[in-house]
Amino acid sequence: MSTAENQDNIIVCENLSQVFIQKGKQQIHVLDDISLDVKNNEFLVLLGPGQCGKTTLLRAIAGLLKPTMGHIRFKGKEVDGPSPERGIVFQSYMLFFWRSVMGNVEMGPKLRGVPKAERRKIAQHYIDLVGLKGFEKHFPHQLSGGMKQRVGIARAYANKPEIMLLDEPFGQLDAQTRVFMEQEIERIWETDKRTILFVTSNVEEAVFLADRIVTMEGKLPGKIKKIYDVDLPRPRNHMDKDFLELREKITADTELVL
Repeated sequence: MSTAENQDNIIVCENLSQVFIQKGKQQIHVLDDISLDVKNNEFLVLLGPGQCGKTTLLRAIAGLLKPTMGHIRFKGKEVDGPSPERGIVFQSYMLFFWRSVMGNVEMGPKLRGVPKAERRKIAQHYIDLVGLKGFEKHFPHQLSGGMKQRVGIARAYANKPEIMLLDEPFGQLDAQTRVFMEQEIERIWETDKRTILFVTSNVEEAVFLADRIVTMEGKLPGKIKKIYDVDLPRPRNHMDKDFLELREKITADTELVL
C-alpha cells in the first residue's frame, strides 16, 4: 500500500506495530505492519469488529500511544504526543460534569489562554453548529446521550483541530438517535470541513459516512484487510440500490453484521 507523503495527505502511518506488555511480561501484539494515509478533508472510516486494534490505531494517531515500531507523521512531522491539531472524541462522553455546556466547550481555548470574550464567541459558534443553541447553561446530567456527544464534538471543534478522531462516538446511543447523529456529523463536517477519522464496527454507519472505508481483520494482531472507495452522492439514502450493494459487499467480506 502506498503511503507516499504529499500535500494531499495529512496523516501517514508507515509499518506501524504495537505490542503491549502485561503482568508477567506477556506480550500482546495489537497492531502489525499498518501502513495507511489519510487525505486532507476526507471522511475516512476505520471499520472492524471489537478487539481488532482499531481504537489502538486511533489512539496512536492521536499521540496517546507511542508505537512499538514504525512511524506516524502529521503533515510530514513525526507524531510524538497529543496536540490540539488532532482533536479526539471518545465513545464515553468524557464531559466535565461540574461545568455547563458553555464551560465544557470553551475549556480548550481557556487552557490556551484565549481571552474570555473571544473564547465565548468561539464556543458559541460551535454550540450553534452542533445544534445546542439554547442549552449553553445546561449541565451534562440534564442532557440526553446524543446531546452529550454533541457537546464533546463541539468541544473538540473549539480547539480548531485540523483532523478529528472519533472513536465509535455513537456506540452508546439507541438506534434512532444513532441514525440522527450520523446525519448530524455529516452535516457538521460539510459545514465546517476538515479531515475526520472515524472508528466504527457498524457497516451501515461506515457506508453512510465515509469517503473511504478501511476494514481491519477480525483478530489480533490488527491488520488492514481491504480499502473501499465510497463513490456515492451525498446526502446518502440507506435504501438506495448502490448503497445496499456496497453494504452487502462489505458485510460479505468482513466478520461484521449490519
